Amino acid sequence: MSVMWDLPDFDDHEAVHFFHDVETGLSAIVALHSTHRGPGAGGTRFWHYENRETAVTDVLRLSRGMSFKNAMAGLPLGGGKAVILADRNRTKTPEMLAAFGRMIESLGGQYVTAEDVGITAADMVALTKETKYVSGLPVSNSGEAGGDPGPFTAMGVYLGVKAAVAHKLGRDNMDGVHVAIQGVGSVGGGLARLLAKDGAKLSIADINKDHAAALAEEIGASVVGLDEVMRIEADVFSPNALGAILDKVSIAHLNVPIVAGGANNQLATPEDGQRIFDRNILFAPDYVINSGGIISVGLEYLGDGDVKEVNRRVAMIPERLTEIWEQSALQKLPDSDVADNLAMALIGRG
Repeated sequence: MSVMWDLPDFDDHEAVHFFHDVETGLSAIVALHSTHRGPGAGGTRFWHYENRETAVTDVLRLSRGMSFKNAMAGLPLGGGKAVILADRNRTKTPEMLAAFGRMIESLGGQYVTAEDVGITAADMVALTKETKYVSGLPVSNSGEAGGDPGPFTAMGVYLGVKAAVAHKLGRDNMDGVHVAIQGVGSVGGGLARLLAKDGAKLSIADINKDHAAALAEEIGASVVGLDEVMRIEADVFSPNALGAILDKVSIAHLNVPIVAGGANNQLATPEDGQRIFDRNILFAPDYVINSGGIISVGLEYLGDGDVKEVNRRVAMIPERLTEIWEQSALQKLPDSDVADNLAMALIGRG
């Protein structure tokens, strides 16, 4: 029988908490990867998993990514993540959220939550009735840090895509640059709108075909199939849906010089970073390029700045990426390995 320590995605996590509430039917997992820099911070994902093993894998990978993301963003926060195991109908009740809030409170501040897939700002407000360890709450003043982290994540990804195009293609603008975007929800949709304003050529794909079609009409993009978007000839492939989509097979079929997007845990395995490097494809490590959202909610929770400060820090994302790409060339190591080495040192494991 496998135990937690033997799982391939267990990476010296400090704690993994399993919760179940019989009365509400809540089943949830909170994983704390590192609290070296501060409380483990990261969103809660409400998702239907085909089995519990998949949920465990997801929360382990996501919490590790949050350790690296917070460290590389310069935040005094550790890495944590939560998943709520939804049923096939994705049933979410006020009682279930209340039970989850009590479970967060029981951890005594080791974990601070925020929005993620399947969780809304209204859900965050509901959690505050049971726990104070919540961020990403609606703001009453437009100048305050906080609120929906999606637009800040999208802005960081947009700036990262532009930095990648400048670094790899030597282009100082996005006019006519072809970007294939996988997933056009909060982050991917925001990215698409920003790139469209710059005159980029956009091919978009989303599991919600109606949403993709409406966005394409709005911004003048082309809709392609979910299978096609990863194989299309373009300048940039931008994954902005769920993770683990870059593997041995999909990397072999990439037809782009750049991969830069906001999805978490894009590499299916650590070896896939080497595969991308071997194909001379520039890769933007996801936990660096998509850190805009956690910068926003992190500064909100810490009470350490306003929207102006959030935007200032988001604007530093291209600088961090460029440092990684330059070190990758010097060290002849994959971009993903360089980023991991830097992040590990920042959390005291270098």
